[in-house]
Amino acid sequence: MTNSHVNAVVIGAGAGGGPVAKELATNGLSVVLFERGGWAKYDDHNDDELISQRTTVLGNAFGPHRDKHWRIFVDHRSGKETLVYPHEGAYNNNAACVGSGTVSYGAMAWRFMPQDFRMKTIYGHVEGSTLEDWPISYEDLEPYYEKAEWEIGVSGQDPQNPFVPERKKHLPMPPFEFNREGKMLYEAAQRRGWHPFPIPMLRNSIPYNGRPACYRMRTCVSFACPVNAKCGTHNTVIPVALASGNCELRINCQVAEIMMNDQGKATGIKYFDENGKGQIQTADLVVVSGSATETARLLLNSKSKLFPNGAGNNFDWVGRNLQGHAYTGAVGLFDRDLYDDVGPGACVAISDFNHGNDGIIGGGMMANEFFRLPYLFTNQRPPGSPSWGKDHKDFHRQNYKRVMSVKGPCQEIPNFEARITVDPKVKDYWGLPVGKLMGTRHPADRKVCEFVADRCEEWLIEAGAYRVWKEIGGGAGLSGGQHQAGTCRMGNDKQTSVTNKLGQLHEIENVFVADGSLMVTNGGFNPALTIMALGFYVGDQIVKLWKGTHLKL
Repeated sequence: MTNSHVNAVVIGAGAGGGPVAKELATNGLSVVLFERGGWAKYDDHNDDELISQRTTVLGNAFGPHRDKHWRIFVDHRSGKETLVYPHEGAYNNNAACVGSGTVSYGAMAWRFMPQDFRMKTIYGHVEGSTLEDWPISYEDLEPYYEKAEWEIGVSGQDPQNPFVPERKKHLPMPPFEFNREGKMLYEAAQRRGWHPFPIPMLRNSIPYNGRPACYRMRTCVSFACPVNAKCGTHNTVIPVALASGNCELRINCQVAEIMMNDQGKATGIKYFDENGKGQIQTADLVVVSGSATETARLLLNSKSKLFPNGAGNNFDWVGRNLQGHAYTGAVGLFDRDLYDDVGPGACVAISDFNHGNDGIIGGGMMANEFFRLPYLFTNQRPPGSPSWGKDHKDFHRQNYKRVMSVKGPCQEIPNFEARITVDPKVKDYWGLPVGKLMGTRHPADRKVCEFVADRCEEWLIEAGAYRVWKEIGGGAGLSGGQHQAGTCRMGNDKQTSVTNKLGQLHEIENVFVADGSLMVTNGGFNPALTIMALGFYVGDQIVKLWKGTHLKL
């Protein structure tokens, strides 16, 4: 039995793909939404720290699973190639399930600042980088930030933050109250003349959109929500798309290739269904929303007569400029208990140092960290501390409730050699060339991280820590991780970017990208809300171009 032809195929049901599918389906286009994983349930893994998305000792709670997915990682010093699996850090994993990382993320909901879209204009040419401005501005994306905040759901209030970008509508839910360490940090930041405020969160602070309020459990980040109060695409826009009657969701399907005709247009996709059988789905257009690593990999594996190096890759920019976030900060030890079991931990932030720092390119948001459960806490030790034995255990017993961490995601500088390509010799479970990760961060990243870590140290000392040690990111190794971005960057020049400002491949008029791959720079914030906004934005552009049976170009 053949699959019926549809208007649109959307590949990936995460932060970008969910909003696209909803926008297309509710505007009358027939859509098939593909997801390589299945539906995630809290009861499948509950609060098991050893199988969470941060602690993968027993594997990945939300996939992908190591028996079907692997990659090659190239060491930047030796050039040695290593086979890596999803539970290993070098794999740079994103969850594989309906909702993807929005099921298990910490759910910070940041808008990028206007400056984040104009990095080249503000900071000029940076030697050895591919730093550029976005082809769209904050003002262009602002309505779609608002759409994401209201349709998916964001709690917060930021009038105390003078650096917040202009918004036309308040957030739909009030902020969460500070926990004990949040109150301490809030007061300490004010004493330093900084501007602390509650973190905007993609979680319900009050009942909203037919789902209950969060009850602030400590096991939130890296876990599914037991009461469905965390807001992701799996419990908001994807159900809306399905309810429209115009969208079909196919889970546990691995998309293998975008099919191309001799005129350079996409005709649909090849994929393996949940039983491992090869299938074809034809469509008028294709939207790729698989994450910065998997979106690039799919394009590179989609070779044809006009695109022998992969779809949209005749100028060798697909997979380039891979960025994540160099997390950096400090940890403080206090002489009294701070821990009050009011999750998820992170609740207070400052944006005083995202831009305008002398001699620094960009900067980063700073916030208290999410609670570390006992296994992860074993890595949180002052320099020189024993990592095993009685002293190690004594530190754990005595200080688990007395340690506070302040960190932030620092703006990274993109470079051409940080990339994912494909390895024709190594194949995955389905016989598809796997992704190969290689390259390094730009050297400027370390300077940003050192600057932000110094500010985090000052904040903790002001809050009363008697011992502080810095954890400085921005090392030479490749960046990516769950905040991966940049591999199919948008731009006005097809020789230095992959898509135009609509998210449409320069060289293939009916293929679009709608995920972190589009992002020219990754800001100094968690990118989830920006990816959602881009999903709504790209979906809206397609709807405006759609003329009932085809795109009007």
